[in-house]
Amino acid sequence: MSGEPAPRIVLASGSPRRRELLAALGVTYEVDPADVDETTDEPDPVRVAEDLALLKARTVSTRHPDAVVIGSDTVVALDGALLGKPANADEARAMLRSLRGRAHEVVTGVAVITGGDAARTEHVTHSSTAVTMREYTDEEVEAFIATGSPFDKAGGYASQDPVFAPTARIEGCPCGVVGLPLWALGALLADAGVEVGPPALERCGGCLERPNDR
Repeated sequence: MSGEPAPRIVLASGSPRRRELLAALGVTYEVDPADVDETTDEPDPVRVAEDLALLKARTVSTRHPDAVVIGSDTVVALDGALLGKPANADEARAMLRSLRGRAHEVVTGVAVITGGDAARTEHVTHSSTAVTMREYTDEEVEAFIATGSPFDKAGGYASQDPVFAPTARIEGCPCGVVGLPLWALGALLADAGVEVGPPALERCGGCLERPNDR
């Protein structure tokens, strides 16, 4: 792509966490949230994450047919049940208590779409990470709920929260847990003809999803 203008990149998400992560790839991008209905009866977290990532990317791609569009979706799975974004304090409380001191799976799907309807190319993958929560107290749960932070996050928590700090161990891609697996996304962008460098985050250097040649 040397000598060619860089393609427009559109992130189909209004999440500030995904915006921060995408910036770590050193690309210039625009934001156009998809705002799709995420309701599903599908029990498989991988299918849910990938299908919703594609749905978001497809929705925004129709508005930006000349751009490279990135969609992503994160699913938290515990004992075969999928935990979405809590609708209220009671749901957040129940989710956080059920996760406390236990391991669960976080799956983040990511999709990249290029071209309009006639020449659309779609790429999709996912990152799966095992997360173990620490034994936080009920008082810590209530303090975290009071911040309002749980209500826009799958499972009701943020692994990177510096105060609540709910996770004890992460086995996989930390960025995937936050909402955008950067090594996986970088590979999809390369498949779509977009050149990106390695993520500019220290934790990505030791990520289990880092390719052997990077």
